[in-house]
Amino acid sequence: MNPALSVVFFTTLAGAGQGLLLAMVAAQWASRLGWSHSPLSNDLAIQASFLAALLAVIGLIASFFHLGRPERAWRAATQWRTSWLSREVIVLPLFIALSLAYGVALATEHPGWADVLGVCAALMAIVLYVCTGMIYACLPFLREWATPLTPINFLLLGCASGWMWASALSACKLVDGWPFFVMGGLIWTIAAWIGRLSAWRRNAQLAPKSTLQTAIGIKHPVIEQRAQGFMGSSFNTREFFHGRSQSFLVFLRHVTVYGAFVAPLVALALFVAGTLQPESAWLLILITVLQHVGLLAERWLFFAEARHPQNLYYQRMA
Repeated sequence: MNPALSVVFFTTLAGAGQGLLLAMVAAQWASRLGWSHSPLSNDLAIQASFLAALLAVIGLIASFFHLGRPERAWRAATQWRTSWLSREVIVLPLFIALSLAYGVALATEHPGWADVLGVCAALMAIVLYVCTGMIYACLPFLREWATPLTPINFLLLGCASGWMWASALSACKLVDGWPFFVMGGLIWTIAAWIGRLSAWRRNAQLAPKSTLQTAIGIKHPVIEQRAQGFMGSSFNTREFFHGRSQSFLVFLRHVTVYGAFVAPLVALALFVAGTLQPESAWLLILITVLQHVGLLAERWLFFAEARHPQNLYYQRMA
């Protein structure tokens, strides 16, 4: 497939916002249940909830650049009974509204409302991960996407990114609860790496169901397409194949591995081991930015590595 940058930015930014909100709610309840000895800083939770909503809004704005008729975007919500995209369109504004409401409840010192709104916002974040992932996992003809690993990886990668944001924010503010976010970021990043490696391994073992031989009913082992029937490019040749070289894909794979996983794991492990202290918050900020670059590369590859069956016919132009 040919990745749309607007969707790449939308899914990574909104995913980070969802993970950040989940990190705050998890820290709040971990402290309340005695799983964490450091209470969640109220100022940190307020700023993080507003930042989570802001990341989702920026991602939403980016997604509009992928629409042919943006003024008709509201119609996407009308097919919620059958369409995962419609469900995502409904859940995303709910997540943004609940995140803002959670921050307002904390700022106005209404702990009861903050508890309820925080849990509701966290549930919306999880539902949004499922909706976004299922948009792609429900397409059986794109076998690289049609797997439970797709929504699982959306959740794991989003939480890894969100906990990294939470680690950087807590270290910058020098709050006592920063080890909770650092340890959580380490665990989520390891889980996200395992999930992504599992998807890559699965996709590498997929054997194509359709070939040139099956398409035209000829069993000859060597069939080569010389022309696709017309000279110029078309919607099919532009939208269903990225046109990049294999070396470029390998380069992005390295950016993903080292940017999204290796560098964050090394930095977080040094903080967990006590080698680095919160005074080195600048390093966490740098690693958070680097991780997001790696996640952008990962999401681009996620779209690019899906092989649409129609490229059997359009392979010469592609």
